[in-house]
Amino acid sequence: MTYDLEKILPHKKPMILIDDIKEINMDEKYLISEFSINEDKIFFDKSINGVNYLAGIEFMAQTIGCYAFFKSKLEEPKLGFLLGTRLYKNKIEKFENGQKYNVKVNEIFCDNELVSFECLIYNVDGECASAVINAFQPDNAEEYLKNGL
Repeated sequence: MTYDLEKILPHKKPMILIDDIKEINMDEKYLISEFSINEDKIFFDKSINGVNYLAGIEFMAQTIGCYAFFKSKLEEPKLGFLLGTRLYKNKIEKFENGQKYNVKVNEIFCDNELVSFECLIYNVDGECASAVINAFQPDNAEEYLKNGL
């Protein structure tokens, strides 16, 4: 199955960095997305022939956005905010051109609008990056934007 990510994420191309959703398991509270690196990616850097490893945070955040969409059972995407990350660890120098990666996000804590996720990016060679990401998805997210969050 291929998902229309523009209906799931509050982004439009070219800001949608993930390519598709591979697995959703709401009982075990995780979602796995996939992405590949090519010159069409918005953050592609020709000088390194890939994408900077720091973009891993955004790959994780967009996967969290997909999880939030399915968890809330909404018909349109809802805005959320990345509050921060602890322990972003990367084992790669870059996301390499021509390579395919998976992102697994697992909800580990939820208190109404505040949620924490364990996140992992991996490929056929194993773990590439990991982090714990804290997110905030209030019912009135647009108000926060108007008031300069």
